[in-house]
Amino acid sequence: MNTIRNIAVAAMLTTGCLTTTAQTMIGKNNIQLNSRQMTPEALWAMGRIGGYAAAPDGKHIVYNVAYYSVQENKSHHILYVMDSNGKNQKQLTTTAKNETDAAWLSNERIAFISDGEVWAMNIDGTNRRQLSHTKGEVEGFLFSPNLQYVILIKSIPYHGSIQQNPSDLPKATGRLVTDLNYRHWDHYVETIAHPFLAPVAEDGTIGSEEDILNGMPYECPMAPFGGIEQLAWSPDSKHIAYTCRMKEGVAYAISTDSDIFLYSLDAEKGSKDKLRNLCKEDNNLPNNPFAKDAEKRVDPTKSMKNQRINAVGKEKGTDFNVGYDQNPKFSPDGRYLAWLSMERDGYESDRNRLLVFDLKEGKKKYVTESFDSNVDDFCWSDSKDATLYFIGVWHATENLYSINWKGEVKQLTDDWADFGSLQMLNNGKQILAERHDYFHAADLYVITPDSKKTEKTKVEQITNENKHIFDQLDGGKVQQRWVKTSDGKDMLYWVILPPNFDETKQYPTLLFCEGGPQSPVSQFWSYRWNFMIMASQGYVVIAPNRRGLPGFGSEWNEQISGDWTGQCMRDYLSAIDDAAENLPYVDRDRMGAVGASFGGFSVYYLAGHHEGRFKCFIAHDGAFNLESMYTDTEEVWFSNWEYEDAYWNKDLSENARRTYENSPHRFVDKWDTPILCIHGEKDYRINANQGMGAFNAARLRGIEAQLLIFPDENHWVLKPQNGILWQRTFFNWLNRWLK
Repeated sequence: MNTIRNIAVAAMLTTGCLTTTAQTMIGKNNIQLNSRQMTPEALWAMGRIGGYAAAPDGKHIVYNVAYYSVQENKSHHILYVMDSNGKNQKQLTTTAKNETDAAWLSNERIAFISDGEVWAMNIDGTNRRQLSHTKGEVEGFLFSPNLQYVILIKSIPYHGSIQQNPSDLPKATGRLVTDLNYRHWDHYVETIAHPFLAPVAEDGTIGSEEDILNGMPYECPMAPFGGIEQLAWSPDSKHIAYTCRMKEGVAYAISTDSDIFLYSLDAEKGSKDKLRNLCKEDNNLPNNPFAKDAEKRVDPTKSMKNQRINAVGKEKGTDFNVGYDQNPKFSPDGRYLAWLSMERDGYESDRNRLLVFDLKEGKKKYVTESFDSNVDDFCWSDSKDATLYFIGVWHATENLYSINWKGEVKQLTDDWADFGSLQMLNNGKQILAERHDYFHAADLYVITPDSKKTEKTKVEQITNENKHIFDQLDGGKVQQRWVKTSDGKDMLYWVILPPNFDETKQYPTLLFCEGGPQSPVSQFWSYRWNFMIMASQGYVVIAPNRRGLPGFGSEWNEQISGDWTGQCMRDYLSAIDDAAENLPYVDRDRMGAVGASFGGFSVYYLAGHHEGRFKCFIAHDGAFNLESMYTDTEEVWFSNWEYEDAYWNKDLSENARRTYENSPHRFVDKWDTPILCIHGEKDYRINANQGMGAFNAARLRGIEAQLLIFPDENHWVLKPQNGILWQRTFFNWLNRWLK
C-alpha cells in the first residue's frame, strides 16, 4: 500500500488557506495534521524567512516570508515588521503581489520592490507610494546613505554569445551560438544585469538612471546567484564598490577571476580616479601571500592541461587576486573596505578569505589566515580597530566568530546549528542573523557578544514562523560520531535518528552523499534534502563529512580535486560500515544510498563498487559520464579544475587519467541494485542527458529503475507540486526496497 500517498491526501484535506486565485493572496498556512509524522505537505506548508533588515536606530526589523500554495503551484512573498525583540509583529503586505527586498530609508520609512518597481511605505504599511517608473524592470536596489542617489539593478540585452535573429523573422525560435557562455544555470544568456545610478528627489521620486557599466559587455551582479550584496555605498555617498568579472565567451567560461571596483561619483569621466580596480592595487606588500614569482592560476588563453601553473611577474599593477573577489562592505567610518577573496582562478571552491583594504593607506590585509576554512558572510563592528564578525563552517557547524586587524579569531557561538547572513543591530552592540538546524527551519535571532569577555555570547530567538506546524510534529535526535578512515584519519559523521527512537529496534538506514563536491555537511535545513522528514519517515540517516568538505582544514577540503573516486568514496564506506557494525539499531540488510549533484555522481559510482552493501540507490542531478560532462557543463572552470585536463589530450596527467577511467558509466556492467534517477531538463550545470543515460543503462542491463524527469526544473526543484512529487517518489522508492 502507498502509505506516503495516503498520508499526503489526508494532509491536503485538512489544509487551510490554500484555496487561491490569481487575485487572492497566498498567506500563512494553518495546516492541521492528522499525524505527528512530517509529510511533504507539511514541509511545503511552512513559511520560509528570506531577506531581513534592521532600522537605523535598531528598534525595528523588517523581513520577508515566502508562502507556497501547492494547489496554485506558486509562491507569494510577504513583508513583516516587528520590534527588534520580536514583539508587535505586523504584516505589511496588502495585495496578492510579491513584495520583497525591503530596506530602510529612515527609522519610519521602508523601501521595497513590488512588480519590478521600487516603492516606499511607512513603518505601519500606510502611505504606500511608487518611487521608480521603469516598466517593471527593477531587480534590486540600493539607496545611498544620504538618500540622494539609488542604484537600480536592471537587465540589458546581450548578444555576445548568441546572435540576434533577423528582424524579418520575429517568430524564429532558433539561436545561432557563436561563443561559450551561451547558457548559464537554467537560461540562455541573452540578457545580463547592470547597475544603474539614478538621482532621488526630495519627495523620494527616482529620476532617470545612468548605466554605470555603459557600453561594457559584463555583468554586475554576477550570475547565477549574485544580488545586491555584490555592491556597496561608502558612508559619505561618494563611492560605489561593486563586483564584476570583466570577461566574455571562453574567457568567462574558464575563469572565476572577478574583481572589486571602486566607482567615484565626483571624479571626471575618463579620469583614473573615476574607476579603480582595487584587486590590482597593493599587490607587492608582505601581507599579500600571492605576490610571488609564480602563481597558481588559469591562463585565460588556454583551456586545457597545465593551466593551473603559469608564471606571473611581480610588475606593478599585476592582478594577484585571481579568484573570486566579491561582496564588498565599507566600514562605518568609510576608511576600510572588506570583501571575500579567493586565491586561485578557476577554483570555485577555493577558501573564502576575508580581505580588508585600507583606503587611506592603500594597503590590503588578509585577516582570516588563521581560520583554515571559509568565511561565508561578515559584517563590520567598530572600525576603530577594524573588528569584524563573520560566520564560517568548522567541524560541521556554521558558527559566529570575531576577527580583529591583527588576525586574532575568537569563536562567539558553539551551537549544533548553522547561522546565516549577518548585520549589525542596535548601534553595533548586537548582531541580527538567521539560524537553522536539522530539526528547525530558519528563524531570526539576535546575538549579543559579551563586551566584558566574562560571559557566554547571548543568543535570542525573535521569530517562530512555523511553531504552529512544528508543535504538531515529533522531532528526532542528532548525534555526532567520529570514525577512522581507511588512511587512518579521523572523520566526523552525523547520525540522524527517527522520532520516538527505540535503540532496541533496527531501522532502515540511508547513506547521505553530499554535493558540491565541496559543500559542508553542516546543520543545514533543506526543503528537499530534509533530514527531519527522512527521519520522520522511519529512516536513520548517516551523513559523513568525507574528504572534500570544508570545516576540517584546507588539506582535507582540497584532497578531492583530481580524486573523485578515491579517498572520498572510501570515506563514505568507512562511515556506513562503522554505523552497520557498531550501531545496533542500523539494519545492515536494509541500507540505501542517496545524493544530489556530486552526491548523485557518488551514487552512480557506488552502484558499481558497493559490494552488496546497499539495497537501493537514488541519484538526483548527478554526473554519470565524465567525458560528456566535461563539455556539457556551462562553467568549464569546474571541469578544468576538478578533472585537470580535457579527455581528448593524449598525455593526460595521472589525476585526469584516473578521473576518466573511473567515470561511473564505465562500471555499469557491475550494477546489480535498483536505482531511481532524477533530473531537471533546465539543469545546464549537469545536463539531463546524464540522468537519462544512467536510467537507460540500468534498464538495458535489466536492473529495476525509475526516471523522474522535470522538463521545467533546473539543478533544484522549485515548484510546489514538483516538490511534492519529488518527495513522494523519493520515499515510495525507498519504502519499496527498504521496508
